[in-house]
Amino acid sequence: MQWPARFAFSAIGLATAGLVASVWAEWPAPQAGQSGLSQVVIDYPKHESLFPPDFAPPTFRWRDPVESASSWTIEITFSNGSAPLHLRVPGDRMQVGEIDPRCISPTNKLPELTSEQAAARIWQPAPEVWEAIKQGSIEKSATVMVTGYAAGKPVSRGRMTLATSKDPVGAPIFYRDVPLMPSELQPGVIKPLSPKLLPYLAWRLRYVDEPRSKVMMEGLHTCANCHSFSSDGSTFGIDMDGPHNDKGLYAIVPVQPKMTVRTEDMISWKNFRGQMERDKRIGFMSQVSPDGRYVITATQVEYYVANFTDYRFLQVFYPTRGILAWYDRKDGQIRPLPGADDPQFVQSNAVWSPDGKYLVLVRAKAADAYPKGRPMATYANDPNEPQIRYDIYRIPFNEGRGGTPEPLRGASQNGMSNSFPRVSPDGKWVVFVQAKNGQLMRPDGQLYIVPAGGGAARLMRANTARMNSWHSFSPNARWMVFSSKSESPYTQMFLTHIDEKGNDSPAILIEDSTAANRAVNIPEFVNIRRGGMEKIDTSAVEFYRLYDLAYDLTEKGRVDEAIVA
Repeated sequence: MQWPARFAFSAIGLATAGLVASVWAEWPAPQAGQSGLSQVVIDYPKHESLFPPDFAPPTFRWRDPVESASSWTIEITFSNGSAPLHLRVPGDRMQVGEIDPRCISPTNKLPELTSEQAAARIWQPAPEVWEAIKQGSIEKSATVMVTGYAAGKPVSRGRMTLATSKDPVGAPIFYRDVPLMPSELQPGVIKPLSPKLLPYLAWRLRYVDEPRSKVMMEGLHTCANCHSFSSDGSTFGIDMDGPHNDKGLYAIVPVQPKMTVRTEDMISWKNFRGQMERDKRIGFMSQVSPDGRYVITATQVEYYVANFTDYRFLQVFYPTRGILAWYDRKDGQIRPLPGADDPQFVQSNAVWSPDGKYLVLVRAKAADAYPKGRPMATYANDPNEPQIRYDIYRIPFNEGRGGTPEPLRGASQNGMSNSFPRVSPDGKWVVFVQAKNGQLMRPDGQLYIVPAGGGAARLMRANTARMNSWHSFSPNARWMVFSSKSESPYTQMFLTHIDEKGNDSPAILIEDSTAANRAVNIPEFVNIRRGGMEKIDTSAVEFYRLYDLAYDLTEKGRVDEAIVA
């Protein structure tokens, strides 16, 4: 069949075989003004989504109310005058993704499609088609029109617009990949993960223009948690539990393609004021300074923690007491930060300004983690949680001399709990999470943006319907990654663009970040070139595993075996 000129691809160079979607030629072209058609709902991408130029092809998703519709066409027109694309697509059904068989347990459920997802049809552009869409929509809108056909006639239609930013992401995302398998280790005591399952934790690196991530670190027999990088990407810090669940150890290592965390790379927060209390978390939410010289942490921390069998929100965890302390890599000393060391308050979650001159932290009146007579919470946002509402403050670092903490206008004293602040690399904005109580993994958590010097806070457009947190800015300050449970109880990563005026775009999903029955958290951009990180070896953690084994054997009187270990 000879195609009409309006179906030709010569202007874009797409008249090639092997495309995922074949060229639409069998049906008459849908007329833009045609009436009487049912409404196709395009669920993803959201209307007015903005994509980076370095982004892998997304999966489009729509719902057609006409049950007899059996084929679909997609027409993409460009406001910049580029030749339109006309494609016929099969409209496959959405499927649950890859399952990790190791992470199936009686305390979780295999992921299921929601009713909307089960009703959806999907299409993922071939790389050539996606490249053409991006090229035709740089800083200009492209209109995507989906038309459903029954018996060769158009019966339904829906539209959305998207665009491609001129701003690349330009950096990979480092994140933790976790199973959601709460375990009852002893009667009445639930833990988010049994010690024998710790090797299932993994840390991955994802370039958003690639379809899959790379595993950087896995198989650890101890818990490694919150991590951070210097702004130039040269220094990496991470909490790593030591022998006997020692929460006082922290690793600082140079970033390179093949990294090794050695015992000599570890520091102990226990050196601070000789602190040895086993019931306190010694280091919490530590952050490497922009130049890599300092680490700021919360210490002398008391925290409320409640673990649940509900894998969807399996833990509540937040500090109720604590002060800030800083570590100087030059002299190896740990010191309190004046102005953020008042025991009458909990001071935590501090992050650096891009120039390292000040810190942004959360602060609230100190409280008992477990008030006498108060029952333990049994679910997230249970009224029995200790009620604590943080405000966000700024404080000078002043080379460790600190200063007077001042509340950040728009992110404090608003009757809500404001937490997890992040300062944009251009120093213009602070993005934080607002919820009714506490912090971290809150079902009602929503992202707000406020000028770094204080001002009116705005609810971000990128927020999804359920849990928005763990956010991080790209080095160029134009993109922000965050985690959400809107699509699945198994947390996923999303991306939004933030322009010079602080306006953000609808969230776009970073697909295939892990197995469908695993969760993504603590995503952080790393300012490195491609290939700058390939693998992290953890010889220090292997030493701790052997130490624990030897200790346990000694406790059981098996001294000879302990010596061998």
